Amino acid sequence: MIDKNTIQRVLDATDIVDVVKEFVTLRKSGANYKGLCPFHNEKTPSFTVSPARQMCKCFSCGKGGNAVSFLMELEQMTYPEAIKWLGRRAGIEVKDKELTDEERARQSVRESMFAVNEWANRFFQDTLRNGVDGVAQGMAYFRSRGFRDDTIAKFHLGFAPVQRTALTDAALAHGFIEEYLVKTGLSYRTEEGKQLVDRFHGRVIFPVHTVSGKVVAFGGRILGSDKKLAKYVNSPESEIYSKSHELYGLYQAKSAIVKRGFCFLVEGYTDVISMHQSGIENVVASSGTSLTEGQIRLLHRFTEQITVLYDGDAAGIKASLRGIDMLLAEGLNIKVLLLPDGEDPDSFARKHRPEELLAYMEANQVDFIRFKTDLLLKGAENDPLKRAELIDDIVGSISVIPNNIVRQTYIQECASRLQVGEDLIVNEINKRKASPRQADRKTAATQTGQSTPSPAPLLAQTAMVNREEELLVTMVVRYGEALIHCAADDGEDEQMTVAQYIDEQLREDGMELPSPLCRQMLREAIDHAGEEGWSALNYFCRHPQPAISQLASRISQPAYSLSSGQQAQYVEEQYRLEEIVPRLLHDFKHAVVKVRLKEKLRELQQPEVAQNPERYTQLLKECMELTQIERLFATVLGDRVILK
Repeated sequence: MIDKNTIQRVLDATDIVDVVKEFVTLRKSGANYKGLCPFHNEKTPSFTVSPARQMCKCFSCGKGGNAVSFLMELEQMTYPEAIKWLGRRAGIEVKDKELTDEERARQSVRESMFAVNEWANRFFQDTLRNGVDGVAQGMAYFRSRGFRDDTIAKFHLGFAPVQRTALTDAALAHGFIEEYLVKTGLSYRTEEGKQLVDRFHGRVIFPVHTVSGKVVAFGGRILGSDKKLAKYVNSPESEIYSKSHELYGLYQAKSAIVKRGFCFLVEGYTDVISMHQSGIENVVASSGTSLTEGQIRLLHRFTEQITVLYDGDAAGIKASLRGIDMLLAEGLNIKVLLLPDGEDPDSFARKHRPEELLAYMEANQVDFIRFKTDLLLKGAENDPLKRAELIDDIVGSISVIPNNIVRQTYIQECASRLQVGEDLIVNEINKRKASPRQADRKTAATQTGQSTPSPAPLLAQTAMVNREEELLVTMVVRYGEALIHCAADDGEDEQMTVAQYIDEQLREDGMELPSPLCRQMLREAIDHAGEEGWSALNYFCRHPQPAISQLASRISQPAYSLSSGQQAQYVEEQYRLEEIVPRLLHDFKHAVVKVRLKEKLRELQQPEVAQNPERYTQLLKECMELTQIERLFATVLGDRVILK
């Protein structure tokens, strides 16, 4: 953990213009700088850097932020990595907190293991290029796969000498100790325990890198046809390597994934390498194993769009189905592409020119619902039992999707393709998702007995109101410390900060912001209210908590730019806060009520509710109360709301 004072020193010493200039060509434009956006392809510069605000933003794709968030987005760094990068640039030493003896020993082991792996990586590459067996066997194999020299260098491919102790002997002579050779899996002891031998001897080597480029493991492929030996041997799991949390090729692919906005997911090392050589660089591999949650979360850091690309045989199809539900549960958008039978990504990429490969992928990748229904419908058209199993299978996939809107879209498409009612699919999904706690929430009644219906209990029982909540937090970030006038209970006029006003208005209706992160930001803005010179914008954009600084950076500037004519007529937000903030509060509360009313109406339509007169009457009463509340909001909001 980096202490807050060090972070502040680094931020104070950082000029965002100088940082961005290392990645983007900038030209002066008035008080700001402009250049081509590094996050997407464009011909007309729309990426603006503001020295005064120490912020950057693309007015086309919307990405940007402060210097830290810029590096995190562009180079896919973690928050500590970005701070350390900026610290090195500014000549400021950035240290983590003081470590305990146990933590220091553990860190020393990890650093030693990384050092051994890095040395071994160079050893394997040198053997491939300069060793007799390396050239005769290893290089010959890579040439037979069609790999060019630049591709071999890009992926650090190598060859392990045929002699069983060649690497071990060289490593010991270089000063490395046996403990770390064994811990990394580069060497192992024979069953008798008398000799330390190389794990990968006589194999071509595929290094596995972390996102930042450190070598954590190796994969070795045998070149002979000895069926007694495994075709591939991989490094064992260790203090620095967990197979379930690494994706082969991600280090080489991360920039292309971010730039293209999606990623191809394949199975093996050579699949990744051949596609890279064909010009398709946004591709990673699960290393021949089923996908894990750790791998999926790692991939989600870079994109939300995944095309699963597997072999066209039965095993490839099954692999596709196994991974789909896990990807969906993480909130990713999935397409599936099956290659012609008998082909894999490696062979298909080598047989086709890049433009042919891209054309085939574009024409044949399909949405997962279409893929799965088409696959499972074969042979089930006239078999009711198989159709029932098919529906159950697909419902299982749809039920794990976390986004309500996406899930509803798939429900509609599934109902259409399977020719069944949407209510049937919804009921099946509800059965899968039901739990005692959810059931209690569904049957909880709204408060009654008040002269004016209040939305007080609604927020805890409804989905997050993302857009309206973000607009409120935007006001907190931009103008949290600004004073606005409001009427007190005694009729007198009083002043309070924007953050205090929002908090008070929510509390009056027993409400709070749904997101814990947004609640924290509102609370911190209130805690700092009245501090001389305190600026919510600077505070949140430089917040030591990465999630807060990234959100603040994203919402700190308008999503569009104005022409000079528009600017002349435009009244800036800070002069209209007494108009804007109350309106946003009403929008937020109104959205909460509408969501809750929709939930109640949906529940009212369920067959089991219709058979329960007591529950039906209660729901009907709640719907009427919610409708009255919505009309009250509509009266305040005026013609901006049209009641249907």
